[in-house]
Amino acid sequence: MIKYLYIRLIITFLATMIISMIFGFIINGRLYGDQLRNYIQDNVVINVKAIVQSYQQSNPDNVDALMKGMMSLPNYSIRVFDPDGRPLEDRNEGESTDRPMEVSADQINIVLNGGVYRDLEGHGFQDMMVGLPFSINDKPYALFAASEFGSAIDLISGFLKKQLFIVLLFGIVFIVISARYIVQPIQHLTKATRRMAKGDFSIRLTTRRKDEIGQLTASFNQMALELGMLDNIRRQFISDVSHEIQSPLTSIIGFTQALQHKQMDESSRMRLLRIIEEESNRLSRLSENLLQLNALEFEHLQLNRSEYRLDEQIRNVVIAYEPQWSSKRLNFELELDEILIEGDQDKLNQLWSNLIGNSIKFTEERGGIWIKAKRDNNAIEVSLTDDGHGIPEDEIHHIFKPFYKADKSRDRTIPGSGIGLSIVKRIVDLHQGEIDVKSRIGQGTTITVTLPLFHKGRK
Repeated sequence: MIKYLYIRLIITFLATMIISMIFGFIINGRLYGDQLRNYIQDNVVINVKAIVQSYQQSNPDNVDALMKGMMSLPNYSIRVFDPDGRPLEDRNEGESTDRPMEVSADQINIVLNGGVYRDLEGHGFQDMMVGLPFSINDKPYALFAASEFGSAIDLISGFLKKQLFIVLLFGIVFIVISARYIVQPIQHLTKATRRMAKGDFSIRLTTRRKDEIGQLTASFNQMALELGMLDNIRRQFISDVSHEIQSPLTSIIGFTQALQHKQMDESSRMRLLRIIEEESNRLSRLSENLLQLNALEFEHLQLNRSEYRLDEQIRNVVIAYEPQWSSKRLNFELELDEILIEGDQDKLNQLWSNLIGNSIKFTEERGGIWIKAKRDNNAIEVSLTDDGHGIPEDEIHHIFKPFYKADKSRDRTIPGSGIGLSIVKRIVDLHQGEIDVKSRIGQGTTITVTLPLFHKGRK
């Protein structure tokens, strides 16, 4: 098996050229070879007949005059045989002796008996011989003639074959050069891929090509950028999760030791126990989110679909978050149509909880949040708008990636692991819906979720 694409390209080109040339010669010979042979032989017959008839009409008894007339034909080799089949050598002075025409006894007998002989078995163009009968003084004679144009045609054919061979040689040189031009970017891609496999995501390839290889190079650079960003997010996530875990664990351990070794009144003891409970719940939520994200990533996940009122579900989520938004004195406005939807009620509840929780989290005190839900043809559109901090435009397409946090400065002050929106995006995809985000720094954010009314395949 050939290992390198460069060698494969050269061998494929050579094989294609050689096979094409062979088939070209064969097909050309079959289509035009016989036609050309017949054309030359017909011309020989016509010209020789014209000479014979002319001399027979003017001087039918003068054999010498007839022979001299025939010998005066240019580009023809001629031999004449008497009724006994003997060549008239002494009267054939004009015949070229470089390549004497060979005529067999059987061929001579065919012509002396009144037949016309054509050489139909040869494959070349040299000595395409024809035999014609004629009579002098009522005696049969046999005339054999061959056009010397056959040698010229064979010479031209040989010239063309050599020319094609030269073309093939130059083609080999050019394909060696062009194949390297084609394969070299792929070799660079291979080396870059190996570096990337070792964890180097900073590598970038430069190209000016606009063809498929240029597009592949651009896709590779984009992939390297995405993987590098994902690796940075992963590292940041590990740091965040370590902090998220370490902080409550430190509190739990410290307060547990305090409960064991210090004498305190009942109110102080209950305060420490409440802190331990809160920190334990914090760890539990983090673990639950990680497990949920991992479960949603399975492609074969089956949704537990049912029909229910979407507007009531959103109202219930808002009510459930009442302690959070009322403590920040936020203004909530709901504009919800009465909508019946088919979907996984638990997962969609998680979706609205994450979106509403994020809006509350990133909206300043006395801010506002607006939720609208309406039915449009066969789809449901839910939009959630807040007047919070906003998201930079160049980071909007990253916010649904696992572990990504758009606002790095608030990583420690605002709780969260950066996986809530990843869960949201996955739930929307499972319901065959779409999610769109529009945001500007300092002007808030609008997130629009579009879901089908019913599952595809069901009316």
